[in-house]
Amino acid sequence: MSDWSRRTFLMSSSAALAMPSTGAPAAKPVMPADPDAVTPGAAHWLEAVPPESHEGVTWGQPWPRGTRMAREYRLAGGGDTQALQSWPLAWWPDGSIKWTGHAAPADAGRTGALRVEAGRGHAALGAVRLRQTADAISVSVDETVWTIGRQGSAIIRTATRGGRVVMRDVGLTATALDHSQDDDDGRQATRLLRYAGRIARAVVEQDGPIRAVVRVEGMHQGEGEQWLPFSLRLYFHAGSDSVRIVHSLIFDGDPAHRFVRGLGLEGEVPMADALPDRHVRFAGQDGGLWAEAIRPLTGLRRDPGKAFRQAQTEGRAIPPLATMAPAVRDKLDYIPAWGDFRLRQPNADGFAITKRTGPGHGWIEVDGGGRAAGLGYVGGVSGGVAFAMQDFWQRCPVGLDVSGAAGDAARFSLWYHAPDAPAMDLRFYHDTMGMADYAHQNLGLDITYEDFEPGWGEATGIARTTEFRLWALPATPPRARLARMAAQTVAPPRIVPANATIHAAGVFGIWDQAGPSGPGLRGAIEARATRELDFYIGQVDQRRWYGFWNYGDVMHSYDGDRHVWRYDIGGYAWDNSELSTDLWLWYAYLRTGRADVFRMAEAMTRHTSEVDVYHLGRFKGFGTRHGVQHWGDSSKQPRISNAAFKRIFYYIAADERCGDLMHALVDCDQTLRNVEIGRKVEARLDGSRPPGGTGAVLPDQPLPPGQVFVQFGTVWGPLVAAWMTEWERTRDPRWRDRIVAGMQSLAALPKQWFAGGAPFDLATKRFVGGGDRVSMSHLNGVFGVFETMAELLDLLDVPAYREAWLDYCAFYNAPETAFRAKTGDVGKGRGLTQAHSRFTAYAAVQRDDPLLARRAWAEFNGTGDRAGRDQRKGTYRIMPPAVLNPVDEMDDVSTNDAAQWGLAATANLVLLAPLLDRAGA
Repeated sequence: MSDWSRRTFLMSSSAALAMPSTGAPAAKPVMPADPDAVTPGAAHWLEAVPPESHEGVTWGQPWPRGTRMAREYRLAGGGDTQALQSWPLAWWPDGSIKWTGHAAPADAGRTGALRVEAGRGHAALGAVRLRQTADAISVSVDETVWTIGRQGSAIIRTATRGGRVVMRDVGLTATALDHSQDDDDGRQATRLLRYAGRIARAVVEQDGPIRAVVRVEGMHQGEGEQWLPFSLRLYFHAGSDSVRIVHSLIFDGDPAHRFVRGLGLEGEVPMADALPDRHVRFAGQDGGLWAEAIRPLTGLRRDPGKAFRQAQTEGRAIPPLATMAPAVRDKLDYIPAWGDFRLRQPNADGFAITKRTGPGHGWIEVDGGGRAAGLGYVGGVSGGVAFAMQDFWQRCPVGLDVSGAAGDAARFSLWYHAPDAPAMDLRFYHDTMGMADYAHQNLGLDITYEDFEPGWGEATGIARTTEFRLWALPATPPRARLARMAAQTVAPPRIVPANATIHAAGVFGIWDQAGPSGPGLRGAIEARATRELDFYIGQVDQRRWYGFWNYGDVMHSYDGDRHVWRYDIGGYAWDNSELSTDLWLWYAYLRTGRADVFRMAEAMTRHTSEVDVYHLGRFKGFGTRHGVQHWGDSSKQPRISNAAFKRIFYYIAADERCGDLMHALVDCDQTLRNVEIGRKVEARLDGSRPPGGTGAVLPDQPLPPGQVFVQFGTVWGPLVAAWMTEWERTRDPRWRDRIVAGMQSLAALPKQWFAGGAPFDLATKRFVGGGDRVSMSHLNGVFGVFETMAELLDLLDVPAYREAWLDYCAFYNAPETAFRAKTGDVGKGRGLTQAHSRFTAYAAVQRDDPLLARRAWAEFNGTGDRAGRDQRKGTYRIMPPAVLNPVDEMDDVSTNDAAQWGLAATANLVLLAPLLDRAGA
């Protein structure tokens, strides 16, 4: 082996799985220089500093190939070992464990360095116990018993504490208008329609002893109809007073006749304490807390005494009334009792609190602030409920309600879309504009970059996931504890595997941990990587990329004349994962370990997996191309719903919802029966056609039933990512066989990857015929297919396909003469040279070709997606009155370029390491 290969790769300690029909060695897997120097099972807190407290945590831990799964695991750290609840997440092809999921009880592991290791640890106090009946599921944690319904509208029927009911009848609610008030001409009265969530089924997924998980599914019913399907999971951890709820909702209505107004989670709190001993709390910003009693004893004309005032403000029981001065005690009934409270966050910049004594009476303005934490409390000295929503102000318009607190039962409401905010309007944003046929739609695409088609820009089938937490408490908590609970809501504590351990396990393909910024080539690359991450994280807040449907996404392209992102220009607006933005952020996190990058990537994964993807209907399993509305573009493709964008988060977080979304993609190739992706390519006027084409020459004749035309990179690549993930999660060989069928048949095509695509048989998962003409597109390689293949070729040995892929990697960016000599055709359509430099570098290493490596470095060191961009320049500030608010800009910024440059840098810093070493960088 040459110095080039020796410096860049080490062979895996155990060979990749060899298919029966193959005998050549698999691709050389990327491994750390000294895997023995890394502590197996190392983990730490995401924010580096251990939390003061937590409600229980779950995460995934990677293991090198050849590791056998232990019968038990424990969490070691701080001189203690804590028992864990553990389960398999993924397997290597040889049957060894690849990822394990782990749950730790509340307040476990509150120390710095942590380690997951085989063995029995100290059992959690207050183990979770679960009992099932035909009618309900009961979960016991210490003195708290949660009862979950299997039918009806109450998801949590009761939560008892020491035998006393502190919470009951927790369920989902929704309201909608039957037409838009904005278009009201007075001829038709607007109807407010009310719905309640109804349970269809409830199943136990885990039953303790450290964590129990219950999944509930159902529909919203009312007004003679059922719609808005939902699924949610309830998570219970040993030692915790709370339940975490991960709730997902699908919009399945007609956007022209259903305008969602309110979406909420509501419940009831029995109120038995005397009015002065009842309390309401709302968390504000940066540890702020608004705290008052239902019947206040402070500020009165007559002083009840310091002991009374101090006890009430601290949330403790007041002294016996017999010890209160008669001048106050005999007149308590004349002090108004406040029963209803509201916190509203209509936008990302401000919230307001109001209260009233009860229905029929006026609201009183109380206080406000910037960004509420999203936590409230109602109860008294003998018990109550805290309720919270994650990403609260970011998901505006949102709200918290307490009503009836002066009566026998208070009601709390977590509004993940506030009922008094303007109704959602999910209708498409413009009319046909003369684009009734494909030819004119291509003309529109030429000018605004929007791929419009009547009826294809619908929101029916998109989804959103929201996280709630409910605490069943024995008494009103002290202010300091409520502040800690609010902080946990804003940034939930997370244990994550150490990045060096992830790398040592050999997962997620080609990457390594980041080095320092500074002089030299490596330093310059790291400096740009940091600069662009910081810029995009800052843009989220500066540009207010918040809201129910928007939070988590970024914009695609910038308008330097207006100093705004092109939010209103066709296909240049919301990014919708274009050119693998999600993947860029996840690899940036793997490299840096930055908590802020993790949080941004998590929010993006939640958004793009839900809002940008269809979960039912004719487009099920496909995502929507970038546009003014997340669902508005008519290009529906699996390149957006791509499992490659989700798997890093899934494994690190052991996130069941993300697992559901990836599993739902395994048969999305069937949606190709309804969606012909290249249907508009040949329809053109005046020479117009979709930019970049489809990446392949379409068949001249209609395909027989059961066959569809499939592009290799934008369609088959995402299918492979879904099947690869399902294979390693389940060990079911049929998913591997689907992949191998595609690999073998693609390699048998005359032009292989250079054909761009070919007819595909949906039953056999094989490419059948075609593939005899060269058709290149820059899009074929930039939707996670490079990263997927880097992992896959370390798992499967199909020599003919491996060589076909390496040929594509080596010749995509080749000079025209070399490309023509290889393929027999011209190489037009080969854009994104810099992004594809990692393809060249990969071929250089696999084929031990230093000349190819030097070419790869020249390609990477050239210009990016935006020709002429000075890649060394940073940001600069634009001030009013040129803009509404001060903002940062970056010359010629493009999210396509940022994402693909970031991914190319990630791979090239590993693949081209010998060149950088020799250059003294």
